[in-house]
Amino acid sequence: MSKWVSFSTGEGSRVGLVDGDDVLALAGDEDILGVLGDLESAEGRVGSERFSLADVQILPTVPHPPSVRDFMAFEQHVRTGFEYMGFDVPQQFYELPVFYFTNPRALVGARDSVPVPPGSELFDFELEVAAVIGKEGSDLAPTEAEEHIAGYSIFVDWSARDVQANEMTMRLGPAKSKDTASTLGPFLVTPDELEPHRSGKGFDLGMRVYVNGSLYGSDVWANIHWSFGEMLSYASRGTTLSVGDVVGSGTCGMGCLIEIRYRKTEDDYPFLVPGDVVRVEIDGLGATENTIVEGVPYVDHRLPA
Repeated sequence: MSKWVSFSTGEGSRVGLVDGDDVLALAGDEDILGVLGDLESAEGRVGSERFSLADVQILPTVPHPPSVRDFMAFEQHVRTGFEYMGFDVPQQFYELPVFYFTNPRALVGARDSVPVPPGSELFDFELEVAAVIGKEGSDLAPTEAEEHIAGYSIFVDWSARDVQANEMTMRLGPAKSKDTASTLGPFLVTPDELEPHRSGKGFDLGMRVYVNGSLYGSDVWANIHWSFGEMLSYASRGTTLSVGDVVGSGTCGMGCLIEIRYRKTEDDYPFLVPGDVVRVEIDGLGATENTIVEGVPYVDHRLPA
C-alpha cells in the first residue's frame, strides 16, 4: 500500500513515497517511469532525504508519459451532453468505450497555474480520474487489464469550449481545444489502497470541484459506466499499452461548467477567467488546486490575404 509523488526541489524531476505531509525521496536520480513497474521494490530504495510537501514543486504524476488517452465513461455526463444537443444517447456508448488522444506535453502539476488558451472566451474544467499503466500489455481482457494499473490520480481536462465547438463541426476532435493544459496529480495511489471502497465498476469515493471556494459539482466514482479494466482492454486491442501511459475516465456527472450551467443557471456559473481558483478533490486521491492565468496572445494561423 503506497502513495507516490513526482516532485522537484529545483534540480530536476524526482520521485518519492508520501509519508503524511512529507515525501521520502528515492535515492539517486530515478523518476517515476523507472519505478512504475515495481513500486513494491522501489519502497526499499527510499533514501534518507525527507522534504515537506509544502516546500516542493509537485509535478504531474507522470511528467512525460508516452501517451494520454481520455475516455467518455460516465453516463450522466454523456446523457446531459446529448440532451443539450437534442439527441438521445447513441447506442454505441453502451457498446464501446470511446476515447481520443490528448497532448502528453501539456500536463501540469496539482498546484501549477493554468493559462487560458489563446483566443478562448469559454474556458472550462472537466473533473476526471486517471489510471497510470505500470506494465506493458496488448489485447488484454478486462480483468487482466486491471492488473496493469500502477495507480490512480486526479485528472483535470481543461477545455476551450468555443474552440471545441468550431473544430468539431468538421467531425474531428476534440484536439486544439484540449491542447493547452491537463492537470495530473497530486499523487499516484496504488490500487490496493482503494480496494476497500470498490463498488460497481468503480469505487465509492466522492468527486468534487470548487471554484473560488464554492462547490460547483460533485459525483461518485462508482457511478462510472465503463470500468478502467474495460477501458484498458479496449485501448490495448491491436496495440501496446506502455509503462507510464495515462488513461483518463472522461468527465464525471456535474463535473464541468457546460453541464453545470445547463442543469443549474448560467449566470451563477460563468466560464473561467484569470484569477479564478479551481480546486478538485477525489476521496482517497487528494486534491489539486490550479489558478487560472492570462494566456499568450492569439496568433492568426492564416497567411495574409
